[in-house]
Amino acid sequence: MTEVRDLLLPHIRQLKTYDGVDPMEVMAQQAGIPPEKVIRLNGNENPFGPSPEVVKALGSFQRFNHYPDPDQRQLRDALSAYLGVPAEQIVAGNGSDELIDMVLRMFLGPGENIVIPTPTFGMYAFSAEVCGGKVKAVPRNEIFDIDIEATVAALDDNSKAIFLASPNNPTGNTASEGAIRALLATGKIVVVDETYYEFCGQTMLPLLDEYSNLVVLRTFSKWAGLAGLRIGLGVMDPDIALTMMSMKSPYNVNLAAEVALIASLDDRTTLLSRVEAIVKERKRMTGMLEQIPGIQVWPSQANFILCRLPEGRGQEIFEGLCRRGIFLRYFNTPQLRDYVRASVGLPEETDQVIAALTELVGTP
Repeated sequence: MTEVRDLLLPHIRQLKTYDGVDPMEVMAQQAGIPPEKVIRLNGNENPFGPSPEVVKALGSFQRFNHYPDPDQRQLRDALSAYLGVPAEQIVAGNGSDELIDMVLRMFLGPGENIVIPTPTFGMYAFSAEVCGGKVKAVPRNEIFDIDIEATVAALDDNSKAIFLASPNNPTGNTASEGAIRALLATGKIVVVDETYYEFCGQTMLPLLDEYSNLVVLRTFSKWAGLAGLRIGLGVMDPDIALTMMSMKSPYNVNLAAEVALIASLDDRTTLLSRVEAIVKERKRMTGMLEQIPGIQVWPSQANFILCRLPEGRGQEIFEGLCRRGIFLRYFNTPQLRDYVRASVGLPEETDQVIAALTELVGTP
C-alpha cells in the first residue's frame, strides 16, 4: 500500500510550518497564571482592541445568513474613499496573508524564485515555498536597511518578485522612496507590505501611477484592532487587480470582517487617536529600554520595538519573561541572535516588561 504522505507534492512534504502566536489560554497555562494576567506582546496586536462601533455594528447586523458580495463592491468603494485610489485597483483579502498568497500564485511557478531582504516577515518565504517556488534571501546591512545593490544582483531570469515590508517586521525601519524606485526599475513585481503604515505615515501608493509592477499591501489588523477578523487589502495595477478578483475564492472576505471594516472607517477618528497613543507609548518604551545596561534598542516606526539582549543570554532572558507571564517574540537566527521583538502595549504593560527585563538582565 502507498503511504498517503507519499502522494503529497514533494515540496509540500518538506514544508516547514510557519510559527504563529499561541492563544492566550496556552500562554497562561505555560506561565501558570490566569489568562487575564498574561502580557501578550508577541503578535504586534493593538492593545486597545477594535472601535466600539465595530461591536455595535456586528451585534446589529441581520444578514449573516447571506453570502458576502463576491465582487466586494461596497467594501472596495469604502476602501477607495479611505485610500484615495480607484476601486478597480483594490482587492480585499482574508488578511494581508491571503494577498501575499494570491500574488505568488499569480506570478510564481515551481522552480522560480522571489527575492527578499532579510530579516523580514516570514510569510513571504513560507507562501513562496507553498507555491513550489524558491527564496533568495539577501541580508540587510548592519542597520537593517535594504542592500539595494545586492538585492538587484540577486535577481535572475527565474526571479519573479521582490517582497519587502515598510516599516519592516521585525526591525521597524522604513524603506526610502529611492530604494523602492530602484527595485521597481528592475521590472520585477515589487510588493511593498505597508502593514504598519498608520504608525509612520509613509506610503508608496503615489508610485502606482508610474509603475504597473508595484503592489502595495495594507491591513486592518494593527491600527484598527481587527486581527481576529482577518481583513487586508492590496492596491495594484487595474489589470492585475482584475485578474486577482477573477482567481480569488468567491467569498474570501466574510461578512463580519466587511461590517467591521466599514464601521472602523466610520470611526477612524477614534482609531487614529489610539494610534497616536501607541506611537507615544513606543517613544516612552524605547527610552526606558535604552536605560537598561546591556540592551541595544533599534529605532522603530511601527507598533513594536526590536531589542538585542546581552550576548549569549537571549533565550535565558526570554524564558525568564515567559515564566513571569510576559511573552515577547524571540529570534534565534544567525541575523537575529539574542534578539527579541516587543509589541507596544498599554503603559502598565510596558512598566511590567521594563521591571522584569531590568531584573533578568541584571541577574546573569
